[in-house]
Amino acid sequence: MADPSSYRPKPGQIPDSPGVYKFRDEHRRVIYVGKAKSLRQRLANYFQDLAGLHPRTRTMVTTAASVEWTVVATEVEALQLEYSWIKEFDPRFNVKYRDDKSYPYLAVTLNEEFPRVQVMRGAKKKGVRYFGPYGHAWAIRETVDLMLRVFPVRTCSAGVFRNAARTGRPCLLGYIGKCSAPCVGRITPEEHRELADDFCDFMAGRTGTYIRRLEKDMMAAAEEMEYERAARLRDDVEALKRAMEKSAVVLADATDADLIAVAEDELEAAVQIFHVRGGRVRGQRGWVTDKVEAVDTSGLVEHALQQLYGEETGDSVPKEVLVPALPEDPEAVSQWLAGRRGSQVSLRIPQRGDKKDLMVTVQRNAQQALGLHKTKRASDLTTRSRALEEIAEALGLDTAPLRIECFDISHLQGDDVVASMVVFEDGLARKSEYRRFQIKGFEGQDDVRSMHEVIGRRFRRYLQEKERTGEWEESPAPSGAVPAPEAAAADGDPFGNEPREDDGRPKRFAYPPQLVVVDGGQPQVAAAKRALDELGIDDIAVCGLAKRLEEVWLPDDDDPVVLPRSSEGLYLLQRVRDEAHRFAITYQRAKRAKRIRSSPLDAVAGLGETRKQALIKHFGSVKKLKQATIDEICEVPGIGRRTAESVAVALASTIPAAPAVNTATGEIIEEDDGGSAT
Repeated sequence: MADPSSYRPKPGQIPDSPGVYKFRDEHRRVIYVGKAKSLRQRLANYFQDLAGLHPRTRTMVTTAASVEWTVVATEVEALQLEYSWIKEFDPRFNVKYRDDKSYPYLAVTLNEEFPRVQVMRGAKKKGVRYFGPYGHAWAIRETVDLMLRVFPVRTCSAGVFRNAARTGRPCLLGYIGKCSAPCVGRITPEEHRELADDFCDFMAGRTGTYIRRLEKDMMAAAEEMEYERAARLRDDVEALKRAMEKSAVVLADATDADLIAVAEDELEAAVQIFHVRGGRVRGQRGWVTDKVEAVDTSGLVEHALQQLYGEETGDSVPKEVLVPALPEDPEAVSQWLAGRRGSQVSLRIPQRGDKKDLMVTVQRNAQQALGLHKTKRASDLTTRSRALEEIAEALGLDTAPLRIECFDISHLQGDDVVASMVVFEDGLARKSEYRRFQIKGFEGQDDVRSMHEVIGRRFRRYLQEKERTGEWEESPAPSGAVPAPEAAAADGDPFGNEPREDDGRPKRFAYPPQLVVVDGGQPQVAAAKRALDELGIDDIAVCGLAKRLEEVWLPDDDDPVVLPRSSEGLYLLQRVRDEAHRFAITYQRAKRAKRIRSSPLDAVAGLGETRKQALIKHFGSVKKLKQATIDEICEVPGIGRRTAESVAVALASTIPAAPAVNTATGEIIEEDDGGSAT
């Protein structure tokens, strides 16, 4: 535990101006990012008597080993920089909301020649118009099914579209009138895009105008005695009204607003957002977070706004944002939102009327979400804590192993030997820190030797990172030092240069685990321990988990540690081991598949996929290409004489593969296409 006075900046060193500050731990990781109107006043609050600090703030300042800051011109710039750094460094003591599910969106791919309507999840793509999010995918499909009668936009995949264009026959939706069938030329690209634009306008809330236009056309058709057209328009109006009934009217027509509510207790908080477009609730989503920093409702709202709109632009940011409490600096946040939208955004607390009533509903949803989350997580937290305590007790560790790394070796009969490293923190997988290794020190199958090599390489990198970041230097850099602009510019160099030493980003091998688990028994454990001893590392525990009897082996022990089958600790070790095995075998299979798909032409420098395919198409197979002369190879379009010579040399140097044998009949199978049996 660090003493905050050991890295407290000197009096007068901190500027009295807006800025963003970072606390770092002993490994130079950024553990907290904050912003302030006055850096001097804000940072002074962290260095008061520890007894007067909030427990979470006290934990943060005692975990930290240094603090630094960056001065900015305005509070808006501070807000933007804070969001960027939280996203970049992922500090452990900052509030980070996590979605309780992957919400589906109704998406229109306006970036295609023939836009497609479909359900999408995950990251948003450029050129795609999104509506939602929705609670369930089936709700989107019901709405789309009703609207396709009026807006027969394409919904098929690219493969189905190409097949219909090739055969000249549309799909079933084209026959029943729910697709305009642009694949067979029933409608021009311009007409189809106009349909897609109308669909987007209707979904964006401009419903009343469109329905009134259809009703006017219906009456005009009836007056002209075009009764079939009038009946079709009547059915279209009814279909659109049924689609509108899927989302209840809650606010006045043409109201675009997001309502954000927060439910919290001492440890956690839940956020619920209702997206209202055109006076109707078009989407809903929720987030949950641990309150790892001392933050009130205003701070939670500000973090929610950053996460909700940090990547959004244009109409995705509504004209009005209603919140239960204003952020600490509402003017700066409003300016930031206006910059994202491109026009004025109203950020306020609803005081009366329908908006306040709807906010009560959103608040009720937030309370229910928090209660449901706590019900689900209570057992999970208890179970994980008990599992870590059982492992510590069984292995004789001083503290629970909050970070566990597990290693596994995978190969196929000695070929494509690879290894995996998976990381679990607080009993949960941290997939961003998984790593893969290729065994380089020797050829063939030797799991023990492979484990020794992998452990040695991993922790040699750890020692190099410690030395590179200056953890062994006798005089640390002065706290509060602001990096020079030149150093900041070199960070993230696009040409692959090393980043600056104190950038605070998660390093590949910079952080040691409290426990190393290897997949295997006594030999593998001994190899791992020997690798650590050779590097002079004696503060990391090692154990192995053997598959046959699920025994836990420790270095230098002749007998294994047998945990009860019902032990949560054993179950956690099994999950860690199985995850390492899955990750290793996935990599090994991918590597093997890549090797099998490789061709002798891959060795020809400057020969891309297009010219490779041209060569194979011209000669029919690699075998026939190998028999061709240089002059014959030059006849292929795009192949010059120098390239032809390189191809001939590469193919001449390949070693013929052993003939394939049919194991049922004993026949030798002739090769036809580059060594693949037919």
